[in-house]
Amino acid sequence: MLFSSSVFIFLFLPIVVFIYYVFLRKSRPLQNIFLLLASLAFYAWGEVFFVFIMILSIAANYLFGILVHRAKQKKAKKSALAISVVFNLSILFVFKYLTFGVSNINNLFGLSIPVADIALPIGISFFTFQAMSYVIDVYRGEPVQKNILNVGLYISFFPQLIAGPIVRYHTIADQIQNRRESFDDFSAGVCRFIIGLGKKVLLANSLAVAADAAFDGNISSTSASFAWVGAVAYSLQIFFDFSGYSDMALGLGRMFGFHFLENFNYPYISGSITEFWRRWHISLGTWFRDYVYFPLGGSRVKSRGRLILNLFIVWMLTGIWHGANWTFFVWGLMYFVFLTVEKLTGLHKKQGLKIIRHIYTLLVVVIGWVIFRSDTLLDAWNYIAVMFGGTGRLFDNSAVFFLKENIVYFAAGLICCTPAIRLLYHKLISKAKRLTSVIAAVSLLAITLLSVVYIIKGTYNPFIYFNF
Repeated sequence: MLFSSSVFIFLFLPIVVFIYYVFLRKSRPLQNIFLLLASLAFYAWGEVFFVFIMILSIAANYLFGILVHRAKQKKAKKSALAISVVFNLSILFVFKYLTFGVSNINNLFGLSIPVADIALPIGISFFTFQAMSYVIDVYRGEPVQKNILNVGLYISFFPQLIAGPIVRYHTIADQIQNRRESFDDFSAGVCRFIIGLGKKVLLANSLAVAADAAFDGNISSTSASFAWVGAVAYSLQIFFDFSGYSDMALGLGRMFGFHFLENFNYPYISGSITEFWRRWHISLGTWFRDYVYFPLGGSRVKSRGRLILNLFIVWMLTGIWHGANWTFFVWGLMYFVFLTVEKLTGLHKKQGLKIIRHIYTLLVVVIGWVIFRSDTLLDAWNYIAVMFGGTGRLFDNSAVFFLKENIVYFAAGLICCTPAIRLLYHKLISKAKRLTSVIAAVSLLAITLLSVVYIIKGTYNPFIYFNF
């Protein structure tokens, strides 16, 4: 069930909010049980079988947390933690990587091992990482949760279940039991949800049309200009797709009294690749930093070779986390190379030449998204070659047509990639608070109405991170 679907907006969410606030307002335990059941129903909407995978993950990680907490000796704690990590990664491997692995073994060794067609549970990478972080944090000394229902709510809570942000248990442990809902929080959550909905439905979905036309067409007859139009469209699409979904998640959480950490901070204004990854998918970057990079020694190691190895492991895993395809591995490897260069040279810390640094960053990011979007490495190579004149055709009517048809979306997307609107809002509200509030209310109402119209019309509504 997508947040940007009619069944969620007009059926699921109103029912959940109504029951939560009208019938269960005075009982926190009943509210939590209801949110847990609602979250499991939300997850089961697309495929009932997958909800049993979710329940298995909840039960197993609850028990692992107890085992790690009760273990007296350090060796026993490590053993319990190791078993939990193996268990979680095994589930992730079977559903996400087994088919890919067997296919590559067959191709490499000329074998004919049967390849199972295993459906991918929605958001399995997100909730698996959340579950792992809970057990690891218990091992590191964070309090264990003895109520399995609270662990279940943490892992399955529907606002951040299928696309993050990846939440650490200790950041919301108190909120699960002692949160305080308020009208201000609820209204702020609604506003944040509307902004995210607009990003997703009005911008990401519209830009997807141009991106798909370029990437799914005959690349051998594509001009350089149209290839760039498609690459930029996809770069904007994936940002508004994912950040819009994160905005909706943060808004929904706040409607129920939960405060999640931000997941995006205008990544396309970055002046280095290092800065980009501090602003993009913040919760994933923080997860790999705290649970992989720092335990390996981080940057506080004795040799450059070990530093490079640490960075390679993190970015190899980052690439693989996104999907079972060599394109994701190469995408992660590409970022490893650029981040290593920046780390070793200090390039990301140097001041001056901001425009050149910004152009360099955007160029790397856009090319990275081409690799990310492509079905195969050969497709990615051919597309990038066309971007730089590989077919000998620089311009064609397709580029002009899709730019004309989507000029409003491109313009709005480029503006919304920057903090310009936020800065303007704060500047105006300091001078004319009442007028600015009216303008903001009218804008949010317009976004809501337009988004609803697009949803009801059944406009193209993909979600890139749905399968991660």
